[in-house]
Amino acid sequence: MYAPPRHDPAAVGRHVTIKEAKMKTASWILLVVVGALMLLGSLVSLGVAYGSDQDQIGPASLSELSTGRPEVATALRARRGTAAAYAAGFATLFLAIVLGPYRRGDVWAWWAVAAGTVVVAALILLRIPLLGLQLGSTAGGTATAAIIQLVVVGLGLALGSGRLKASSPPA
Repeated sequence: MYAPPRHDPAAVGRHVTIKEAKMKTASWILLVVVGALMLLGSLVSLGVAYGSDQDQIGPASLSELSTGRPEVATALRARRGTAAAYAAGFATLFLAIVLGPYRRGDVWAWWAVAAGTVVVAALILLRIPLLGLQLGSTAGGTATAAIIQLVVVGLGLALGSGRLKASSPPA
């Protein structure tokens, strides 16, 4: 039985199996969960940057690093705040794409989510060779999280890869 599901606008005009429709639904739901967790994590980090003196920077606390030098604390908090703001912006765009064009079945949205996630993960993972960090260490925890995010987003995109049939990446 090959009838387009009524709830899948991308299936209009072509035959889609029920299994394919369920995989597409699972795909965008998984990606929404990832995006929501990214947004939540960035807002928590923003709260630490702007509202807490309990920030841990490697083995030392922010207050230990900045004793007698309040400008050091301000600079470190501002850097964390900027990184968290960009993370929140990425998460917001990620969610907007997933909840709109990706859910609708637009092929370009699949490529945009994939490209954005790979760029973020690659730039975070550069800290391993460039800063000499190790995965799993306290300082390398963000790199570990980036790998987990890349794997989960990859799984979500794999579930929705049916939309790529008979199409190519945008030029």
